[in-house]
Formats: sequence, C-alpha cells, structure tokens
Amino acid sequence: MATDKMFTVAGVSTLNGETKVRFANDELRVKVLMKHGHTDPILIGLETAMTKLDAVQFIQGLPEFEGVAAQSAIADYLDANAPKVKAVAAPKATKAPAKTAVKAKATAKVVKADENEDAPF
Repeated sequence: MATDKMFTVAGVSTLNGETKVRFANDELRVKVLMKHGHTDPILIGLETAMTKLDAVQFIQGLPEFEGVAAQSAIADYLDANAPKVKAVAAPKATKAPAKTAVKAKATAKVVKADENEDAPF
C-alpha cells in the first residue's frame, strides 16, 4: 500500500536471513534494528525527505547498496510497490475504406462557336 509519508533515512537490513528495505527519520534507527537482531544494516540519510518509493529508487543506484542482498531487497520492494503500468493494446488494423471511383462531371459545357455566326456574346 502506498503512503504519502516522507522519510529522511532509507536502507536495508537482514533479519532471520531475509534482507528488506527499511525506512526511518533518524539514522539512530540502526541501533534499534541491531538491538532487535538485525544484521548488516545499511541506512543512509537522504538528500531530502522522500516517499518510500522515491527513497528506494534513489538508493538503488548508490554504491552502498551494490551487494546482491541489497539489490534483491530493493528489486523485491519495487516489484511489490511500484505503480503498475497497464499495457495499452495496439489499435487493431482496420480495413482501408473501399475506394469508390467517382468520376467528376464537367460543370462547364463546351460551346463551339459557329463560324458563320457574327453575333456578339
């Protein structure tokens, strides 16, 4: 479920062998995670407050998160939470309208002047 809540810290940690993305508003969250049995916590302060989705997209390319476990957790989060883009079906090909031969009728009559006629127009 997406939320509009903003966070200033994001990262990953492992608990019981499962690495997940974590969010906080204080870097001291690392101590709380470790106290509760998390291992390998990597949390960083974000440049600005961000939504969860924005934060995950931001940390995805950082060197601190290049490890397989971190990238896997990030990919899992994005798969589960990124907005789904509905594929739009390509329009079906339609037949071109049948070409109907239409002959244009001449609108002007050709009038031949009689050579013997000297009458003005």
